[in-house]
Amino acid sequence: MSTAAIPGAPLPVRTPGSRARGRHRRPERPEVPAGAPALVLAVPAEATPEAVAVVNELLSVIRGEQPGIEAAAGWLPGPSAAEAAQAAEGETGGQPTIPTVESLLGAAAEAGLPAPVLVPLLFGPHPYLPQLQQLAADTGALLTDVLGPHPLLAEAVHVRLSEAGLARADRARLFAIATSADGVVLTTVGGEEAAAAAGITGVLLAARLAVPVVAAALDVPGSVAGAVEHLRATGSQRPALAPLVIGPEAAGDLLLGASEQTGCPSAAPLGAYPTVGQLVASAYLAALPAPVEEDPQEPAEQA
Repeated sequence: MSTAAIPGAPLPVRTPGSRARGRHRRPERPEVPAGAPALVLAVPAEATPEAVAVVNELLSVIRGEQPGIEAAAGWLPGPSAAEAAQAAEGETGGQPTIPTVESLLGAAAEAGLPAPVLVPLLFGPHPYLPQLQQLAADTGALLTDVLGPHPLLAEAVHVRLSEAGLARADRARLFAIATSADGVVLTTVGGEEAAAAAGITGVLLAARLAVPVVAAALDVPGSVAGAVEHLRATGSQRPALAPLVIGPEAAGDLLLGASEQTGCPSAAPLGAYPTVGQLVASAYLAALPAPVEEDPQEPAEQA
């Protein structure tokens, strides 16, 4: 209760809010400054209906994470042939077609708006990055770093493994799971360079699970199988696969094919897991230009 309501109180005293305390409390969200550029989530995938659904859900997470943000998804290389055909036949109900990164950048320029901030929906190196870098150079857009490696990604993969019954949900609970994996292959896309970068997240995941973790590239023939054989050679009897992908950037047959080829169960892709939205929002905010502070000094009074 504020002392402003107490008779005889000398001065009103502001009552502290009920914000959570302690080192685990959620930090206050920084505000998006007025006139800030939009966020364009650059998706290196074909815009299939399944991929669009995942990305739209992720955009909702991002907007919930950072209210006031103007966010849209741009696709590389663009809409699928099926979506383009539907648009040509008028089957989309008059709705705009799925935009590409290039079309969103062009629309911002035509409207006289600031060049958007491009956030790649990638966790490491990828063949699409040079294309994004060129688009950013041509348009003046800001291109952020990829989203990984990061401890939040290790958390997300851990949760997906636990949902599949392949790991304990909480390492502090010491009960056993019959299907729990005793070794994990962290699968990603983008070639061997991406697999090497994913190895850092793998180290963080291994610390959470207390089992060996190795990274492999889904788009490099034999990479996942070789990683599974390595785990088995070092004593793992129940290796499992853990995708370090959102979903759209990995061709649908890659995940299924890796599981069938190795005979190992696989967790689901990360999809619109909340921490992915946090990483996107953080990358966007970090890329915004620092606000220009006005000089607080007032003109001197004339005599």
